[in-house]
Amino acid sequence: MKLLLDTHIWLWSLREPSRLTRRAGGELEKPENQLWLSSLSLWEFLIWCAKGRIVLKEDRHELVARMIEVGPLLEAPITHEVALETSRIQLGHQDTADRFLLATARVFDLTLVTSDERLPTAAGVRVLANR
Repeated sequence: MKLLLDTHIWLWSLREPSRLTRRAGGELEKPENQLWLSSLSLWEFLIWCAKGRIVLKEDRHELVARMIEVGPLLEAPITHEVALETSRIQLGHQDTADRFLLATARVFDLTLVTSDERLPTAAGVRVLANR
């Protein structure tokens, strides 16, 4: 299975794995599954740090570099096709990061792993709910 990690799932998998359900955590640990991370998730993490939503004792840029090295993550880039796909995403809210993650999952044929209850309703996207 090809899994796209929502930002919080990526962070929890590295720093708070107890927040993952048995099913979601189990899928992340299976060696046959591919784990993908959008470059948007790195951006979102850095924004959360800058806004004080996440407080770190270390330099956030150095931490990100180490976090990327830890797991065998494949990069899901923001391509022209992904950007165009965001306009086809039907959501009940206007969260830009959510639109990009859903569009990325569609374009690269990935299953989005998330705890966000608003995302499993998007048509044409497979979701592995962490609930």
